[in-house]
Amino acid sequence: MPKITIQNMNAVEFSADTKKSLLQNILDEQIDWLHSCGGKGKCTTCKMIIKEGGENLTPKGSVEKNFFALEKLKENERLACQCSFKNKVEQDTKLVICVGNENKLPHIEYSAC
Repeated sequence: MPKITIQNMNAVEFSADTKKSLLQNILDEQIDWLHSCGGKGKCTTCKMIIKEGGENLTPKGSVEKNFFALEKLKENERLACQCSFKNKVEQDTKLVICVGNENKLPHIEYSAC
């Protein structure tokens, strides 16, 4: 299974299910991750910064393309609710992400990203 590392949450690392969104994988690990609209792609609160391995994610869909056009997402950012690993990723595939400053939860201590 591919691995997800959340760099600024003390490098939390876990295996991911390629059939689920990244947000669902994160929530399945009982990691607090902001997602105000419930993972429906209507906000940008589940935004993540891709540090490494973004080429292994599914292409941007219409929801993310719309947020890019509105300049609510930068080139290295994706919505965790709108992407997943590509179906045929290698077992040792690694994705390194960070929580953006505007999406940090107040009860969690984050390290530098």
